[in-house]
Amino acid sequence: MRPSFHPRLINGAFGDPGLFIPFLFQKRAILFDLGDIHALAAKDILKISHVFVSHTHMDHFIGFDRLLRLFLGREKSLYLYGPAGISHNVEGKLAGYAWNLVENFSYRLSLNLTEVHPKYTRTSVYHCQDRFRPNSETVQRPFNEVLYEEPSLAVSTVILDHGISCLGFAIEERFHVNINKDAVLALGLETGPWLQEFKQALYHRRPPDSEFEVKPDKHHPDPRRFSLGELAERIARIAPGQKITYITDMAYNPSNVKRMVPLVQDSDHLFIEAAFLEKDRAIAAAKKHLTAWQAGRLAALARAKQFTLFHFSPRYLGQAHLLQEEALRAYETAGNGTAAIA
Repeated sequence: MRPSFHPRLINGAFGDPGLFIPFLFQKRAILFDLGDIHALAAKDILKISHVFVSHTHMDHFIGFDRLLRLFLGREKSLYLYGPAGISHNVEGKLAGYAWNLVENFSYRLSLNLTEVHPKYTRTSVYHCQDRFRPNSETVQRPFNEVLYEEPSLAVSTVILDHGISCLGFAIEERFHVNINKDAVLALGLETGPWLQEFKQALYHRRPPDSEFEVKPDKHHPDPRRFSLGELAERIARIAPGQKITYITDMAYNPSNVKRMVPLVQDSDHLFIEAAFLEKDRAIAAAKKHLTAWQAGRLAALARAKQFTLFHFSPRYLGQAHLLQEEALRAYETAGNGTAAIA
């Protein structure tokens, strides 16, 4: 299966947290956390449509200004999600700049901001042309762990304890559609944008007997029509969807574990913080972070297929291998055999 999501840490294990997740064959990406993003190329930042912020400590949120700077003057809607209080943080950042010339922009930016509370979410909209003053109308909805969804995927969250509310995230495909290019060519068709339309038809669960039209191209002046089910049988393989999860800055306690493990369960790839070695467990507890041993044990409890550690304390510079080895031992001791650690 060729994965749809290609996640990568922006700054490596010792840098500010941030997970960039571009989508295969789409000029689109999402971001988990918003630390320093200068390592991302501008063309990649401009692909971002949705940003999910765990909490607003500086190393998880300082990239907001860089993101906003690149989006200004463009016709874009940016969707931002974070814990209770993030509206105050965002409005404080926006209030730090003068916006008297934004009416000259030809293209307008809007910021859609959703706060996650234990029982509800609250969304406010900020328009560039209104100098980013908050819209007086906010939308409140019941919170059921699903923050965002579309036919092909969903992003879910749980609220964890880091002394303040801190969100963990999961992005999961409904199912994965793998295209057999040889089968496409055997039908006298070419690969192209129509394949995304075909996948969307499957994700929208259109009836198998409904008609699907492949639009003309330079080699075929007339449209080709198929039943959706027939075309799917001939060119597609349907497989379970990919699941990527992200956990950072959580205290190791029963309440957090009880919330975190179901979110992460059966992840294809778990990104999980490991700030300290187990010998420094007391420091980790005081700072409400995980040790590498705790991270490995949680990965095992959740049956993660592979996991990547990040958010290492700078005290371990030159010793990253010790954190990796400790997490793997914990994973294996918990009874899951061996795991791929990326």
